[in-house]
Amino acid sequence: MNAVDFRADLDQIESALNRLADSVADGSIGWPTDLGGKRLLLTGMGSSYFAADVCARRLRVAGLNAVAELASVVASWPPSPDLVVIAISANGGSGETLAAVESHIGISQVIALTNRIDSELGLRSDLVIDMCAGVETGGVACRSFRNTIGSLLALETRLVGGIDAVATLRRAAAASTDLLNRSEVWLPPVLDALASPDGAWFLAPAERLSSALQGALMVREGPRRWAAGSETGNWNHVDVYLTKTLDYRAVVFTGSRYDAEAARWMSERGSTSVAVGGSFPGARYAIRYSGDHETAVALLTEPLVAELTAYTWWAE
Repeated sequence: MNAVDFRADLDQIESALNRLADSVADGSIGWPTDLGGKRLLLTGMGSSYFAADVCARRLRVAGLNAVAELASVVASWPPSPDLVVIAISANGGSGETLAAVESHIGISQVIALTNRIDSELGLRSDLVIDMCAGVETGGVACRSFRNTIGSLLALETRLVGGIDAVATLRRAAAASTDLLNRSEVWLPPVLDALASPDGAWFLAPAERLSSALQGALMVREGPRRWAAGSETGNWNHVDVYLTKTLDYRAVVFTGSRYDAEAARWMSERGSTSVAVGGSFPGARYAIRYSGDHETAVALLTEPLVAELTAYTWWAE
């Protein structure tokens, strides 16, 4: 892994999202149309699981029987002809994911969502979906994380409608480039706000929890600094205690019904926060971007704040 190539990977987010949008538009992404009546098990590790979790939740809200599991679990739904396992691995070689699908081969339908259609996972699966993220030379899953979400949004569109995945992907591509182009304006105050020896925290509503988890992972994986991600409502029960004893600095991906409660605790205890995508009471700085009121666009765009922060610390 290296910082320079990681930044180059971030600069290619727009092209990767648009490439995926093209694939969805021309039908080459290839999601089957007969999955709506089956149980869907989305599984993977790391960023793949973060993406699976929020997208499975969206599918449940739409009325489908979908769950996300870490591929490392000992057991989940048993193999069955009415079960579809969507196994997610950017390089198609995750040992945990390969192990998770092993018992399902020949019984459940196994669909691989990967960046390498000729990978071991692809070869073991009944169907392979190319997430179209391209090779990430920086060694960090950034474009593949987004394109996993984008691919699963395309599945949502195919099964239940509700959103236009192609239009969403293109709006997110444009919003990402806008954030990148304006980073000289918003990044310095974010870096200043997060300058704590104790670490950085990331909060997001359950519907976008992947942004907080991915953001914290980027800070741990690149610059190797302490960072953690929390769901905003749950933060009031599990992380609030740290605001009493640490120089607590947080990035808040706004929009939770429980933002006000988190803001109250941070304000009372002198914590520092940065708001992304909306307002947060007491925030030292707020970052807005086109489409930040759309949950699906935010899922694909807002992690850039954490990634560019991580890149800067890593490069230093």
